[in-house]
Amino acid sequence: MAKSNILFIINPISGGKDKLKIPALIDANLDRSKFNPNYSVTEYVGHAAEIAEEAANKNFDIIVAVGGDGTINEIGSKVILQNKVLGIIPFGSGNGLARFLKIPMSPVKAIKVINELNIKQIDTATFNDKVYFNMAGMGFDAHISSIFAGHKTRGLSGYVKLGLQEMLSYKPATYTITVDGKVFTRTAFVVSIANSSQYGNNAHISPLASVSDGLLDVCVVRNFPLYKLPLLAYHMMTANTHRTDMVEIIQGKQIHISRPKEDAIHIDGEPFFMGKDIDISVKPLSLNIIVPAGI
Repeated sequence: MAKSNILFIINPISGGKDKLKIPALIDANLDRSKFNPNYSVTEYVGHAAEIAEEAANKNFDIIVAVGGDGTINEIGSKVILQNKVLGIIPFGSGNGLARFLKIPMSPVKAIKVINELNIKQIDTATFNDKVYFNMAGMGFDAHISSIFAGHKTRGLSGYVKLGLQEMLSYKPATYTITVDGKVFTRTAFVVSIANSSQYGNNAHISPLASVSDGLLDVCVVRNFPLYKLPLLAYHMMTANTHRTDMVEIIQGKQIHISRPKEDAIHIDGEPFFMGKDIDISVKPLSLNIIVPAGI
């Protein structure tokens, strides 16, 4: 059996974790009877996408993202175009998609999952033509993501601290949300369109979400008094947001959202700025990805 050519694209800054030892770790644990490994290290935002595009056009069968959801997005968006296979070694701040797919947080165990080469097809989505894999949305989390991007100290604690500061002054917006032709008007703190169940760090916004049902979950976090924040956090960390009236979940395939003004959005945790009208659609079973057996 011919060996697969596999490229590991390493984001050295994702999650604030040191990755200098990753190539040696891969060399020590990768099954060389199955794979010919190669390595690239990103140097700037967007570089992972450039490397992945070049690799996908060459003879690389599998491209592995060594980083977080943002790195996965850059690489996956090119992998999907060439119908190649995506692998993940989680090294981000939240690792939402990896956690959902039960990919181990331990790099050695994640490499062993790659060795098994169990390939699954999962849904992806587009957000005004930008591809995403895990989570996209607008509202308070997008606002925080856009501010957080400018901070040098990344990680969960910094994110939480910034969020608490900004929450005191943030004003919810009113959104007109059309899901498969049905119109909803909602004043919301957050509107997230979930492919998987969680943002990352096991904070679940849509606990019953599936990446293989051909549906997206529109998660509307209603405006709530500040004293209820610990309750919302509790529901998210215990994967119970589908049981609280603080969050409304509407499933669909084609989604249009109209909002009062152009503003921040986030796509797989990375901040962008978009106009008042957003079109979102699901692309069923469009990405080949390596996952643990039984997932």
